[in-house]
Amino acid sequence: MSEPTDIDNDEEEFTENTLIEAIENQIESDNPPAAKAVFNKLTLVGYEREDILNLMAHVLAFEIDAMLDEDRAFDTDWYETALRALPELPPEKE
Repeated sequence: MSEPTDIDNDEEEFTENTLIEAIENQIESDNPPAAKAVFNKLTLVGYEREDILNLMAHVLAFEIDAMLDEDRAFDTDWYETALRALPELPPEKE
């Protein structure tokens, strides 16, 4: 029988993979346009693909958490602004 930490790790890996897949879909569909623009910008300045996707997924996760915590709709304007600020990440919640 698996330890609870194994389940937590599996859930964390699933979440991370799902967020990265969402980012890849945004880049491919050019929706929002900031996704592809930021990916290209970070590629040009020397970031590796995996690192870029992780940074972008972090921003997406941050907005999803805020959306759920505040019981509101997804804030596309904030999301695009936060993407464009990469590699600087949004401040952590206190």
